[in-house]
Amino acid sequence: QVQLVESGGGLVQPGGSLRLSCAASGSIFRVTDMAWFRQVPGKEREYVAVISSGGSTNYADSVKGRFTISRDNAKNTVYLQMNSLKPEDTAVYYCKTSFANGRDYWGKGILVTVSS
Repeated sequence: QVQLVESGGGLVQPGGSLRLSCAASGSIFRVTDMAWFRQVPGKEREYVAVISSGGSTNYADSVKGRFTISRDNAKNTVYLQMNSLKPEDTAVYYCKTSFANGRDYWGKGILVTVSS
């Protein structure tokens, strides 16, 4: 199976920026979509952004215009550039990698806190 390790989280002030990374290792054949989700305690996991194997992207309305998802296939890594951060962006962020056989693999999550 694939191992996904997120990095780049932490504490940032409102209006600031963070860049999350998720590096994949292990069995990484036939990867298709790579995505980011986030979750606040007591709420269901929320979709944030996705990027296809061909580079097509899509964003949740709540982050559109502020976040950018990208990927480096040579490094088996997906990124999430987060700008103009708001307190409501505070959450645990999870990366997900999908494969052609229908299986999905998730990272363990990384905390992003936006606060003064």
